[in-house]
Amino acid sequence: MSVLYSDEFLAKLQQLARDKAPEYAANQPFPHIYFDDFLPLEAAEAALRDFPEPRQLKWTEFSNQNEKKLAFDFVEKLPTSVRDVLYFMNSRPMIQFLEVLTGIKGVIPDPYYVGGGLHQIKRGGHLEVHADFNWHEQLQLDRRINVLIYMNKEWEEEYGGHFELWNHDMTRAEKKILPLFNRCAIFSTTDYSYHGHPTPLACPPDRSRKSMATYYYSNGRPEEEVSDSHTTIFLQRPDAPPAVEEENGRSGVKSFLHAVTPPFLVDAYKSIRK
Repeated sequence: MSVLYSDEFLAKLQQLARDKAPEYAANQPFPHIYFDDFLPLEAAEAALRDFPEPRQLKWTEFSNQNEKKLAFDFVEKLPTSVRDVLYFMNSRPMIQFLEVLTGIKGVIPDPYYVGGGLHQIKRGGHLEVHADFNWHEQLQLDRRINVLIYMNKEWEEEYGGHFELWNHDMTRAEKKILPLFNRCAIFSTTDYSYHGHPTPLACPPDRSRKSMATYYYSNGRPEEEVSDSHTTIFLQRPDAPPAVEEENGRSGVKSFLHAVTPPFLVDAYKSIRK
């Protein structure tokens, strides 16, 4: 049996969720937490050992003003050790852990790993501060939780790559989390959970910032969090160049028009196009 499903590890998850739920809810600028030594060491070591290098896979490459990174979400094509971790992240024990920790009921994993899977950022890469897309088109569900597991051993502070959580008015990063090996960051996603890795990476040329990501959904969300569906919204930091929304080929102007146009006009326009 995999160490990921051992009684010891599953009991650890249950205890963590119960003990840390109040802290998760209270953390600012929005509900979040991180855990060191999250996965069983054997599983984490194996996943790092087999984590594909940029040349070993046909990664999706993002290279624009808002982001410079590599991503791969065809989980079934990954080495067994990496795939096992990502499959575990979508398993019943993990869902139960997240429901207790976050207080969100009816959590649903994403079998498509849209936007998730593996991420890798090389020297000079970055990810501007943003709010995530809020609607899974295939599943027709609301996005609620992000889980990130970092895979970077002997990572020095000066390398950068901090995961930054920004406040509501985008004046400062209230929390910066160094992406250390087997560190797991978890946070609730809303239109105001601004986060990113905006400072270009300063690691040695032969290193990269590696992470695994899984996202979680629910059928509906609290009324105060409801908004029109949107793609990733990039934000402008103080003294940073203007951000341009580009995900899925949609420009910032198009997204703005989509957000302010009444739904019945959008539906009418789609009918005409068809």
